[in-house]
Amino acid sequence: MRALLWCNGKISNPEIVDHLSQGATLFGVDGGADKAAKLGFNVEQVIGDLDSVNRTNWENTTILSDESSSDLVKALHYVSNRGYKEVDVVGIEGGCPDHILGIWAALCDAPPNLNIRLHHELGKTVRYHPNSGKMRLSMPIDTEFSVFALENCDHVEVTGAKWEINSEPMKFSTRGLHNIAKQENIFLTSDGIMAIIIHNH
Repeated sequence: MRALLWCNGKISNPEIVDHLSQGATLFGVDGGADKAAKLGFNVEQVIGDLDSVNRTNWENTTILSDESSSDLVKALHYVSNRGYKEVDVVGIEGGCPDHILGIWAALCDAPPNLNIRLHHELGKTVRYHPNSGKMRLSMPIDTEFSVFALENCDHVEVTGAKWEINSEPMKFSTRGLHNIAKQENIFLTSDGIMAIIIHNH
């Protein structure tokens, strides 16, 4: 089962959403529900505190009032509890710096069992969780990608890249910025949560 979460930010390429919506259940994350509906997409439910959505447009909504987490984190936990394992997230670009950083922080707060992909105008971010074991990332040779540790890690390993990482410690820094795929399959393992940004080739 795959969920598509539509957040309230900018979507630069609607064709990406057309592709991602095929075979997925679409959930609006607060104001993202209005944006999705305006473009003709069928939104199953609205998730969030509904402070930036037109409530009169939605009769069957899911209102989660936990103020200790963002609407995206609420949505990720909600779809996990519904049994979804694969989650694509759109509408995450633009806005204030705190909201942008909050998107990244949501990868740390999300349930460990979810395979999460954040979709940007120029690529996508894949969340790695240590519960996943060894992750294989398929991409064309010479694709640019970056690896960020979202928490302190003692052992990070990246193979198949121009600059490999051999069981080294990493923290949130520029250590893994701008790498290049030298094989079609890049393999990553870590004892902490990572974000892998893959550029469009």
